[in-house]
Amino acid sequence: MALVRFATARTLYGSPFRCLSSVRRCPQIRDFSVTMSPPSTAVVYEHHGPPDSVTRLIELPPVEVKENDVCVKMLAAPINPSDINRIEGVYPVRPQVPAVGGYEGVGEVHSLGSAVKGLSPGDWVIPSPPSSGTWQTYFVKEQSVWHKINKDVPMEYASTITVNPLTALRMLEDFVNLNPGDAIVQNGATSIVGQCIIQLARIRGIHGINIIRDRIGSDEVKEKLKGLGADEVFTESELEVKNVKGLLANLPQPALGFNCVGGNSATLVLKFLGKGGTMVTYGGMSKKPVTASTSSFIFKFRSFLEGILAAEMDEFR
Repeated sequence: MALVRFATARTLYGSPFRCLSSVRRCPQIRDFSVTMSPPSTAVVYEHHGPPDSVTRLIELPPVEVKENDVCVKMLAAPINPSDINRIEGVYPVRPQVPAVGGYEGVGEVHSLGSAVKGLSPGDWVIPSPPSSGTWQTYFVKEQSVWHKINKDVPMEYASTITVNPLTALRMLEDFVNLNPGDAIVQNGATSIVGQCIIQLARIRGIHGINIIRDRIGSDEVKEKLKGLGADEVFTESELEVKNVKGLLANLPQPALGFNCVGGNSATLVLKFLGKGGTMVTYGGMSKKPVTASTSSFIFKFRSFLEGILAAEMDEFR
C-alpha cells in the first residue's frame, strides 16, 4: 500500500511556510495520510476502431483509494465478443473514450478505504454488476461494485461468471415458461452462453437442439457438447433439408429458440420452432440480418423476435 503524507500549516499572520522550519512547534499543523493504489498496467484505447490498431498497453499512475473504495489486484479478465465490439464502437452500451478495456473479471483485494466493512486484503471479488475497465492490473472502485466470492472457485470460472452464465439463465427463465420434457433450440452452441444453456437445460430436464457452424473437427465438437448434456447437435449444412422437424426423432418441437448469429443460422432456429414459438436474439456475430418466411411470420409465431441486451440485466445481477 502506497502512502502519501501531507502537512499543511496555516498562520494568523503572513505565509503558511513560516512554520515549516519548526513543524513540531507549530500548533496549526494538520498531518494526514492518503492511501494510493500501486501503478497499474492497462490496455487502453483513445478512439474506436480495430482492436489490434487502437489498443495499447500503458502504465497508469497511482490513484487515491477513498474511504469507501477498494483497490483490487486483477487476477483474470476475459475477452468477450462484446469487449471487441465496444472497442470497435459498434456496441450500443460502451464507455466514453479514452477507456480501459474489459467488462468483467476476478481480482484479489489489495487495499481498502477507511470506511470499508466486510472485506479484507486477500479476499477474492468480482465486479457485480460488471464494470468497464477490468483490463488493468489494479482497479479502484467503490465497495458497492465488488462482490466477495469463495476462493475455491476456479479462477477461469470466477472471471466469467457475471456476463455469459447469467445471460443464459435469464433467457431460459424470462421469455417462455418451460417445464421438464420441453425442448429448446439454439445456434452458436459452442459459445460460452451456448454451453451454459446446454448445462442449465439438462439440470432442468429440458431437451436441447444445438446448431454449430461447419468446421474441421465438428464431430469432436458434437461429442463435447453432448458430454455437457446436449440431446442433438447439427452443423448448419446438415440442416439444409426441407423438413428439419424430421430430424427431431422423439423430441418435442421447441417452444423457445436462441439466436446469437443471425443470417441463415437464425433462419434454421426458426425452422425448428413449433407453432406459437419464441425466438430470442441476443447477438449477431455473422453481422447479417435475421429473416423469416412470410408464412411463418403470419401463421406460426406468437412472438417472432425478442431482444435482450446486457444492460437490461443489471438489476438481476
